[in-house]
Amino acid sequence: PDLDIQWVRDSTGIITAKLLAEKDNPKADVVWGLAATSLKLLADEGYFQPYAPKGVDKLDPNYVDSANPPVWVGQRAWIASLCFNTIEAEKHKLPKPASWKDLTKPVYKGSVVMPNPNSSGTGFLDVSAWLQMWGEEGGWKFMDGLHENIAQYTHSGSKPCKMAAAGETVVGISFAYRGAQEKTKGAPVEVIAPSEGVGWDLEAFAIAKNTQKLDAAKKLADWSVTRKANEMYNEGYAVVAMPGVAKPVPNFPEGIADKMIKNDFEWAANHREAILAEWAKRYDGKSEPKK
Repeated sequence: PDLDIQWVRDSTGIITAKLLAEKDNPKADVVWGLAATSLKLLADEGYFQPYAPKGVDKLDPNYVDSANPPVWVGQRAWIASLCFNTIEAEKHKLPKPASWKDLTKPVYKGSVVMPNPNSSGTGFLDVSAWLQMWGEEGGWKFMDGLHENIAQYTHSGSKPCKMAAAGETVVGISFAYRGAQEKTKGAPVEVIAPSEGVGWDLEAFAIAKNTQKLDAAKKLADWSVTRKANEMYNEGYAVVAMPGVAKPVPNFPEGIADKMIKNDFEWAANHREAILAEWAKRYDGKSEPKK
């Protein structure tokens, strides 16, 4: 859209914490590609101003904030998956997991890597999905069992899959696009959508309330909902906000869209702080050191 943009890029948890710390005096003009659950949280703090981009009515309404005009607008979905290294699995005689619950079996002890939800949006969408699918008691019970088998929690959602692709772990809990990308590059990985259902989140866009560059922000917002923009999102994501645009992504798990849970963004945003505190209390001991 013919704009000069100065980016500040980092993992979801780190950007969310930075924006929350700046909420009384936002430094950003717009927030691009952050998880919708984080945008909902920031919207509740009054960080954004509503704006309906021109053409927003052409998007799937499930991917747009329900307020009128919307505070945030979704762009594309990223979806939880397992990256499974078939060569390492054969070496260690490990079966291919078909479900999340399989990962709690003793045979996988020390063979699973997962993102820390306090740093990673992928980690948070996993934890949120498990709690939504199985309730408080069932979700934490599952995570207790999974923790027994975890070798390490990483601070990036991509890293577990990259580690699986490199043979540094057998199972990396990551997201489908990263797995598809590694497989396309030739890594010996299978990308698995666990049978119980998969968590997901939207990468979305919003305009900061006190931006001095409102015209440019609106121009970017208008461009972000165009067909051209959605075609670009589809280069890396199988699910985009504009219906009828997405073409299949090579090596993406078949039928994964049917396994996407009915995601309650409001619940996830409202409980985020408590969930992350509880998770850290229980499991942070296995997290990799922060850089």
